[in-house]
Parts: sequence; structure tokens; C-alpha cells
Amino acid sequence: MKLKNIAVVAHVDHGKTTLVDQLLKYSGTFSAHEQVAERVMDSGELERERGITIKAKNCAIRWKETKVNLLDTPGHADFGGEVERSLMMVDGILLLVDASEGPLPQTRFVLTKALERGIRVGVFINKVDRADERIDEVRGEVEDLLLEIASNSGHDIDLDIPFYYGSGRNAYASKDKTRREGNMDPLLDFLVSDYYPSPNFDKAGSAQLLVTNLSYSNYLGSLMVGRITRGKIENSKQIAHIGADGKVKPFKVSSLQIYDGLGMATVDSAEAGEIVIISGFENGDIGDTLAAVDNPEALPRIEVEPPTVSVQVSVSTSPMSGREGEYLTSRKLEEFLIDAIRKNVSLKYEPTEDPKVFILKARGELQVAVVFEEIRRAGYELMIARPQVITKEIDGVLMEPFERLVLDVPDDSTGAITEKMATRKGRLEAMAPFGEGRTRMEFHVPSRGLIGYRSTFLTDTRGQGLMSSYFVGYEPHVGKMLARQNGALISDRAGKITPYALFNLLSSGKQFVLPTEQTYEGQVVGEHTRPNDLNVNVCREKHLSSVRTAGKDENIILPPIPPRTLDWALDWIDDDEWVEVTPKNIRIRKKELNQNMRKVTR
Repeated sequence: MKLKNIAVVAHVDHGKTTLVDQLLKYSGTFSAHEQVAERVMDSGELERERGITIKAKNCAIRWKETKVNLLDTPGHADFGGEVERSLMMVDGILLLVDASEGPLPQTRFVLTKALERGIRVGVFINKVDRADERIDEVRGEVEDLLLEIASNSGHDIDLDIPFYYGSGRNAYASKDKTRREGNMDPLLDFLVSDYYPSPNFDKAGSAQLLVTNLSYSNYLGSLMVGRITRGKIENSKQIAHIGADGKVKPFKVSSLQIYDGLGMATVDSAEAGEIVIISGFENGDIGDTLAAVDNPEALPRIEVEPPTVSVQVSVSTSPMSGREGEYLTSRKLEEFLIDAIRKNVSLKYEPTEDPKVFILKARGELQVAVVFEEIRRAGYELMIARPQVITKEIDGVLMEPFERLVLDVPDDSTGAITEKMATRKGRLEAMAPFGEGRTRMEFHVPSRGLIGYRSTFLTDTRGQGLMSSYFVGYEPHVGKMLARQNGALISDRAGKITPYALFNLLSSGKQFVLPTEQTYEGQVVGEHTRPNDLNVNVCREKHLSSVRTAGKDENIILPPIPPRTLDWALDWIDDDEWVEVTPKNIRIRKKELNQNMRKVTR
């Protein structure tokens, strides 16, 4: 069979995973009677909960004598490292663009990376059945973006790019932008057409493969995934592993598999161009090379854009530590961090002078939240500090990362957003009407101004705003910035929280805790109405008197509290606070618990 390797890329929520579902279905990968979950490629627990793709995944479809290895990639900028890694394995990309929203920051990012590698691009304009579709405008925007990237990068680009139109959810695709029915056959025919090149590698030379992903099987142990770039790899034969240190370690291939539908099929051998899964070596890393034992040549390692955010993570030193988690030690925490960076090329980690504290570096706060949510669910107790941007000093000037922020918002929210962005040192660069009753705004803003902004943004736009950003480079530091405007309400003693105490503190600010929960001195129990912190007693009890009248006892009704998620806590905290994370609870506490050692002015 002919072979094609193609990645499906797009901005977040533009419909990649839903489209891959339909391609798998229409190519006959599932039997007619098979019951298949929606967004079948989003197999992770967190991916299903959040409705986003976090890790790039492979599948294979067969159509008209051609096998297509399809990669479904994440759309969120924080997981850009997954996209960069995936592009090492493919010869073409299918770019999805929403028929209303048009190209957004992540669209620019993946297009730039694809064109740098000389990969063929095809475009599918998705969701053409939306009431607010702007098909012709969106096509023009995509062509303008291609021209802009070509002129900035200096790469030669064939601008005669095929455009297809359709709906992934309703399963039709066509070259005709006015059609609103049909099936996925035109798009499948396009994927196997001569427009996308087949891998063109030396099949006769000595074997060579770059490891671009790691996985694990309960039966086979560690798995290394990559595309064979030269020669042939055979099952049960010797092959050499070349790590970052350049050492050559021969091992026997215990299992050789290729992708087949959603699963894998064991094969005796595979040739250059095929994406394979190899087991038999335990400590492989992304970026390593597998090569023939008699000619062990290493390939250039994978280089991805550097992290822009760092976060301190510590063993839990809370008065409540050890009550809810299984793993508490720094050794277990370090093991998990090492495992996380092995499987994700865009993460970095380093120890600090304090043996209890480590630093994790990532692309953004969402990526940080996902890593620590996985640690939490594995049974760990730990503490996380506020994410900080990674600054550099260039020619004696302190520089910090800046981002281009693109917002699609209702017209009546623009004033509140401009005001909030001004306090975060953002500069408005473009503003234009966008569809009916909506405005698109573009800001140039320091990355640290965006830490914790997402929840404020959703409140200001009543949940109707769309927010996305991409990294533009390092610029001079813009000075001090308060993480949040209001101070914290802090418990001044340990004990059980009472409804009576909370009811009498309602005028002091928003509350984060519930009656009957245990608290300790230094735990943050709410947000103050003023800029300073305030120590409060949330354990106060009502002393009974002998007086009993009908109106004496008021019925205590407390307002609901915000859902205490890890994302919410990382958004809210300031530099002098920790998020205490256990498998059952998320709490916020001050780094200095003793109120006599702590200032209340901020």
C-alpha cells in the first residue's frame, strides 16, 4: 500500500478531534455495529473532562489502497511542544479553520512551524453551517496569513493551496462552499491524493529512527514511537540506542508495531517512512536516535521553543499534611517530575537549594495545572507557588516575555476589558467589529499580565468571550504589577469552621470555605473587600443564652462558594501564598503561617 503521514492541526475548539472521528468512521475503521465514544481520540481522563486535546495521538486509516497515519494534535498554545514534536513525523498537514472565527494565534503558530519544515498544507474550513459563517472573509484571512508568514520567514511557499469546506460534526466535506450535505469522501480522496507526498527516504541504507514520543504498556513495558527515516527495522533483531550523552547501547527489539485504526498491529519488519512503536529498551527519551548496530549515526535532537513560565513546587508542610494523600516525600515528587519531563519535550525541571522545593518550567499556566492535576490524582500531596514568568538579562537590560493577545468579545464588554488590560500593562493594538454584536481586540501584553486573567475575562464577558494568545518575544521589563487587587481573609486559629462565624464575616469579602471544614492558622479562607490582608476568626461559636423568642435566632443562609479547582487557585494566589494540593482538597495558605511573623499590608 501507498503511505501518507498527515497531521490535523488547528486552533483550540475548531473541531480537529471531531473531524478525525468522522474520518475514522467513513474510512471503515469501525464496524457498522460498533459503539464508539464521541471524540474517541481524546482518551485521557483530563481530556474528556475539559473537552480539549492535551497530548498528540496517532491513528491510521486505509482508503483506496493508501494507508494514512493521522496525527490529532492539541490546539491550545500551552501544548505547542506536542505540535512541534508531531510535525517531525509528517509530510503534510490539514489545517482546520472555523468558518466564523477565522485564523487565530495557534493557527499562525502551527502554520509557521509547518512552513519552516517545508510541509505541504491543505485547508479545511470547518463549521460552515454556523449562522454567523464568513466563509469568503475567512479564506481571505488564511491567504493573507500565509503571505505574511512567507514574507517574514523568507521561505518559498506555494500559495496555490487547496481549500475544502464542510462540517466535521455533520460529516460532510466538499470543494463547493455552498453545499450543506454529503459525506467525507471528498476529504478522504484529498488526503490520499498526490498533493500530499509519500515519505521519500532511503530504504536501502542502514536503519535510523528519531524517537518523537514515549508510551507505556502493562505487557511490553516502555514504548518508543517515531518515524523510520532510513533503512529497515526488524522485530527480534539487535538495534542501537543513542542517548543525549552520545553513548551507544545495543538492545533487542522485543516488539515492533505499527498503527492500525485506533490500535496497533505487530509486524515482522517496517521500512523507512512508516511510524512504528518499539519496545525492548527501558530508559529511552524523546529526541534519542535508534540506529543500526554496525552504523550507529545519531540524528539531530528535537528542539522546541523554550518554556516561558516557571513554578515552584514543594513537599506539603501544612499542619494537615499526611491526612489525605498516599505520597508525601520529596523523592516521590521528584520521580514524578522526572517522568513528566521525559514524556513532554516542552517541560523542564530543576532542583533548588532547599531539598523540599523543585522548579518546573512550562509553556503556560494551563500546562502547569494539567501536570499537577495528574500528580494529584496519582495520590500525591504537594504545594504549588504562583507561576512566574522566566526573565532574561540581555546587554544588562532585564527582559521579560510578551504575548499577542486576541480577544473576541460582546460589544458591551470592551470597556471593562480595556480597563483590566491597562492595569496589566497591556497595549491595545487593533480593534474591529467582528460579526453581529461582537468586537475583536488585539493587545500587546507581558506574559505575567495574563497569569490569572482567564477567570476575570470570563466574568467580564459573562462567559461569551474567546481568548487566545501567542508568544512574540522578549522585551524590556515593565515594572511591578500586583497579582490581584484585593487582599486575603486569613484564618487566625486552628479548629472547625462554623456557619455563625462565616455569616458574620460576609461583609468582609467573598468566602472560599464551607461550614464544618477543618482550618488552621495561616489558611486563606476568602478574598477581602480591601487591598490589605485581614486575619479573621472563622471558628467562632454562638454562645447560648437563656433568652428564647420567636425572632431571636436568625436562619443562617450562606452564599455559594466558587468551585475550588487547581486552575482557579493558581489564577487567584499572590507571591506570598501556596496552593496546598491533596487528592481530595485544594486549599490556599500563606507561606508564613504565624500571623505575628506576617505583614497584612500588601
